[in-house]
Amino acid sequence: MYNIGEALIGNGDELAHVDLIIGDKEGPAGTAFATSLTNLSVGHTPLLTVIRPNLMTKPATAIIPKVTVGNLEDASKVFGPAQTAVGRAVADAVEEGIIPKDIVNDIVILVSVFIGPGAEDYRKIYQYNYGATKLAIRRAMNGYPDMKKVLAEKDRGTHPIMGFKVQRLWNPPYLQVALDLDNLDAVERIMNALPQRERILIEAGTPLVKKFGVGVVSKIRELRPDAFIIADLKTLDVGRVEVKMAADETADAVAISGLGTVESIEKAIHETQKQGIYSILDMMNVDDFTGKLKQIKPELKPDIVLLHRNVDLETSKAEKGEDTSDMTEWGNIKEIKKILGNGLIAVAGGITPEKVEEATSKGADIIIAGRYIIGSRDPRRAADDFLAHFPVDPDNMRLALDEDETI
Repeated sequence: MYNIGEALIGNGDELAHVDLIIGDKEGPAGTAFATSLTNLSVGHTPLLTVIRPNLMTKPATAIIPKVTVGNLEDASKVFGPAQTAVGRAVADAVEEGIIPKDIVNDIVILVSVFIGPGAEDYRKIYQYNYGATKLAIRRAMNGYPDMKKVLAEKDRGTHPIMGFKVQRLWNPPYLQVALDLDNLDAVERIMNALPQRERILIEAGTPLVKKFGVGVVSKIRELRPDAFIIADLKTLDVGRVEVKMAADETADAVAISGLGTVESIEKAIHETQKQGIYSILDMMNVDDFTGKLKQIKPELKPDIVLLHRNVDLETSKAEKGEDTSDMTEWGNIKEIKKILGNGLIAVAGGITPEKVEEATSKGADIIIAGRYIIGSRDPRRAADDFLAHFPVDPDNMRLALDEDETI
C-alpha cells in the first residue's frame, strides 16, 4: 500500500496545510520514514507524533515541519499543538475505521505540516492541523481526487496565495472585445468602463499592437490583472518569435493568420503549446476553411478557429446597399468543429447584439465585438447589450466550498 493525501484548512497565520504519505513499513514509505528520523536536517527536525508524552500514536507517524524551526517559540508550536493534533487525528482515523485496525502495525504515516512563523493562537493551530490531517488521511485512503474531479476543476480553481486568477475558456460562450484602436487613453477609458465579467475576453487589436508593440498587452494587464487577453498579431511568418514575444508580455492567446503556409501555422501553434497559451487561427480571406484545417497535423490543430468577415469588405457592401447580415459566409461551423475536436469557434465581423443568439445557435463559442463597443459613448452599456444575450458567468452561483468532496 502506498497512498497520498493533501488538505488545507483554516485561514490567517494559523492556516494548516498537510501533505501526507501512508504506506507499508516494508516499502518505500517505510524507508522514507526511517530516513526522516535518522537523517536530521537543521531547522526541519522530524519527530514522532504522540497522544501525550510517552504515548506514541499508531500507526507510527512522523511529522516533518515545512517551515524552518528557528527558535524555541517555533519549536513549541510544532511539539505542542501541531504534534498533538496530528497524533489525535491519526488515532481518531483508526477508531472511525478510516484506517483499518488490522493494518496499524504494518504501515507508517509521514505528515508534512505548515506552521506559519506568525501563528500565535495555539487553539487554532491545534484545530486546523487536526482537521487537515484527518481530511488528508481520509482522502489518501479513498484515493481522492479521482481523475474526473481533477479535470472538472483544473480550469476553475484559484490558488489563494497567487492573488490573481488565470482564466481558461472552459465554459463558453464568451464575448471578446476587440480594441482596434491607436490611442492608449481610449484603451484605458474602455477598460475601466467594461463590466467585471468572466465572460468578457479582451483583444489587443492589430492596430493597437502595430502602434505600441506587443508590450501593450502588459499595459492592458495592469488595467485588468485577471483578464483573458488576446494578442491579435495575425502572424504570417516567424511565428515562434512572435508567439514568444506575446507570451512574455502575459498574453493568454495569440491570433495567427490562416493565410500563412501550413508550415508557418504549425510552427506558430507549436510555440503556443510550448508557452502554454491558446492558439487562434484567423480565417480572414481564406477561401476554404475546412481544406486549410485538414492540412494541419492533428496534434497541431488550433485551439480556436476564428471565422472573420473582412471589415473593409463589409463596409463596401453596406455602401452599395447590399445585405451585410447574412452569416452563411462563416462556413459550416459544425463541420469545422468535427475537424477541431475540442476546439472552439469564434466569429467576427460587424456583429451586433441582435446577432448573438443566431451565432451561438450555429455553434459559435466566442462572439467578437469591436466597433459597437469601442465606438460607443457608453462602452459599458454597449457591452451590456451583448451580455444580455449571454448566460451568467461560469460558477456564478457556486458556493465557496462546493469545489471539495461531494456528499
